[in-house]
Amino acid sequence: MNLLQAINNALDIAMAENEKVICFGEDVGVFGGVFRATSHLQEKYGRARCFNTPLVEQGIIGFANGLAAQGHMAVAEIQFADYIFPAFDQIVNESAKYRYRSGNLFDVGGLTIRTPYGGGISGGHYHSQSPEAYFAHTPGLKIVVPRNPYQAKGLLLSSIRDANPVVFFEPKRIYRASVGEVPEEDYELPLGKAEVLKEGSDITLLAWGAQMEYIEKAAEMAEKDGISCEIIDLRTILPWDVDTVANSVLKTGRLVISHEAPLTGGFAGEIAATIQERCFLYLESPIARVTGLDTPFPLVLEKEYLPDHLKIYEAIKQSVNF
Repeated sequence: MNLLQAINNALDIAMAENEKVICFGEDVGVFGGVFRATSHLQEKYGRARCFNTPLVEQGIIGFANGLAAQGHMAVAEIQFADYIFPAFDQIVNESAKYRYRSGNLFDVGGLTIRTPYGGGISGGHYHSQSPEAYFAHTPGLKIVVPRNPYQAKGLLLSSIRDANPVVFFEPKRIYRASVGEVPEEDYELPLGKAEVLKEGSDITLLAWGAQMEYIEKAAEMAEKDGISCEIIDLRTILPWDVDTVANSVLKTGRLVISHEAPLTGGFAGEIAATIQERCFLYLESPIARVTGLDTPFPLVLEKEYLPDHLKIYEAIKQSVNF
């Protein structure tokens, strides 16, 4: 399967298993969404369980909060992550706080918000942003980002069934480019747990989503220079797996973090601060961040903006030779 097919398969399994699972959003019905992630779900489960909404993101999430508060498992799609901001109030002030403010009497734990994010498709500054850090500041949410089809299916099924509201960012650059073996049966992958893809001794490389491809390419280049790289996919931004990352850095003494979002206020800053507290006496060089630029996302200069394997490779060399 490619990543889109894996997401569609996860939704199909969740809807078949539980009639309270409902998916909706802009054009998700017959059209299957702008990327076709929900193709054929309406014809299989009917218009009452897979349907189009008006083009109003705040309304989509407000409606989703209501459904989830009444016991449904609402899977709401925001067509592009760039357009999640009109729904920011509903997500941050309602979804995230519903359980807390009611003293655990009520919750919207059945809510999952799916949205394509990131650059690499020549989408310009309104279809390329990576807003995960905005939501990482909000207790009460979980934030998940898969790197490939196998991860996407398992993490999405876990997100739908999790007892907390989840924002599920899908890296659209690899929707069709990332292809891999995916079991047809039902399975889940744990939220809040990073995965060590490759063990190494000289430096820890950390990323999530589509950046994992670049991290792995950079590691291959570094290995030719005799640099042993440990590669970690964070997978869940909130809550993030501090222990796995810290244990790796205690071993390697170095850390390079990469994400597409701009440098200032990016989630790499939170990771760097935490790891510095946990691993200060073991660090052999400053923690490095390879990120997007502090500018609006450019169209013509997209390749210059995005952190790629070459930029990560340079950061690895600088860290090791510090």
